[in-house]
Amino acid sequence: MLAKLSTRPSIRRCAVTGAAGLALLGTALPAADGPPPGLSRFYDQKVTWSRCEGMDMPKDLQCGKVTVPLDYARPGKGTLDLAVARYRATGRSRGSVLLNFGGPGGQGVAQLAMGGKDFMGLTNGYDVVSFDPRGVGRSSPVSCGNASDNALDATDGNAEVADPGAVLEELRAAAAECTEHSGPVLPHIGTVNAARDLDVMRDALGDDKLNYLGFSYGSRLGAVYAAQYPEKVGRMVLDGVDTLTEPLADQGVASAQGQQTALESFLTWCTEDIACPFGRNPREARQHVVQVVESLDKDPLPTDFGEAFTGQDFAGALGQGLYSRELWPSLQRAVGQLLEDGDTRGLEAFLSGGFTLPLRRAPHAGLTDPADIPLDNLPAALMAVNCADDPDRPAAKQVTEDLGRLRARYEQASPVFGRYRLTQVLMCYGRPKGTDYIRDDVKDVETPRMLLVGTRGDPATPYRWTVETARRLGSSAVVLDNRGEGHTGYGSSKCVHSKVDAFLLYGTLPPDGSSCGSDRDDE
Repeated sequence: MLAKLSTRPSIRRCAVTGAAGLALLGTALPAADGPPPGLSRFYDQKVTWSRCEGMDMPKDLQCGKVTVPLDYARPGKGTLDLAVARYRATGRSRGSVLLNFGGPGGQGVAQLAMGGKDFMGLTNGYDVVSFDPRGVGRSSPVSCGNASDNALDATDGNAEVADPGAVLEELRAAAAECTEHSGPVLPHIGTVNAARDLDVMRDALGDDKLNYLGFSYGSRLGAVYAAQYPEKVGRMVLDGVDTLTEPLADQGVASAQGQQTALESFLTWCTEDIACPFGRNPREARQHVVQVVESLDKDPLPTDFGEAFTGQDFAGALGQGLYSRELWPSLQRAVGQLLEDGDTRGLEAFLSGGFTLPLRRAPHAGLTDPADIPLDNLPAALMAVNCADDPDRPAAKQVTEDLGRLRARYEQASPVFGRYRLTQVLMCYGRPKGTDYIRDDVKDVETPRMLLVGTRGDPATPYRWTVETARRLGSSAVVLDNRGEGHTGYGSSKCVHSKVDAFLLYGTLPPDGSSCGSDRDDE
């Protein structure tokens, strides 16, 4: 879901889904009773709400901010302001439900503004709240400048096989550029600190317990919160469940395989239509896609933004368009514009999220003005968080020896998506080691029962991750098997939507292991 949230018009950086962050603070976790020492002033605050500024902002959406410490180990060192937004409950409110739309790197305020209608059912009992996590959107956004582009260039063709040392030097330089452009938040970014921020937000909203709906990466954030604050967990739903244990290299392969499978389903659907730009034969269509990627990598097309549209940009656009079957007709038209007229604008919309919010400067001090959010914030934040959450840092010798094997493994997983998914692994090189807390300690949580939704045809978070994460979290986890397609279930399955709302609003949980059939089965 992350790429749907980008406000970046530039296409090249949005195609990068790598990881590049600094070390996450691995200090002791907060105490169960009351705020930890030095944090009382953060837990004493209340959100001041006002109408959101901006031409396209819904009139009933309210905005505010929550202040958190930059460094939880040294709360006097500095602070960050986090942007928050809400739709108020229409009836009697039982508090708030917090939404995280995924990424990492997704802007919660912008997504709530654009997609709020999907959550209006929850306003029957809750204020529906979302936020820009630290390092994201208006909340001290991070940036890597041109580092992501340079890293992609370094792995172009067979560069990593011919001169792997040069690739490593480019990745080191990319890490330094991310540090230069991101400011003081970068060493303190990552899911452990984001979960601590969640608890400050919970208290600032006046809630004794956290009621939460997290999509994709948001499921990782929810799981970490449950491990840190088990006594504060209310009704929690994790949809499109992330892995807590797989190394980034394996995650990238799984994502490439999932997107390749989704691409083949899309092409089967497309070739049934006489207007399919890839023709009428699914096998030939698959070959055609690979040829387009290779051709655009060799001879990119110019764009209105002054940057070339490459084969990797094409792969990135396809990947985002495959997240939901509802997007397939638009994706087919965008591909047709490219192949018939050389017009990249339709595919650029997939890479950029397809929208820009023309906001005016808001009155909340400390928040970044929307016009000043770095254009590469989404991929830069994704890289920073994923790297901060991953403790694996192979030595230079091992990276050099593994580059050729890794490339072959990724290209075997997907000849279309393999290369830019490989960048996800390489962009961690040169960054300090991330936390081992998630992999080692987020397990056997002693919380009220929580609902985990896994979708069988999910191209980004494979269903097996739902089963593995549920087993790891322990008896608190209840699994709902969504036998549909697309990334996450809440927005694409009426059955999932109904069961999630029933749990959040009324506490009604489906039996563990129960399933929702595909909506197409009911047509």
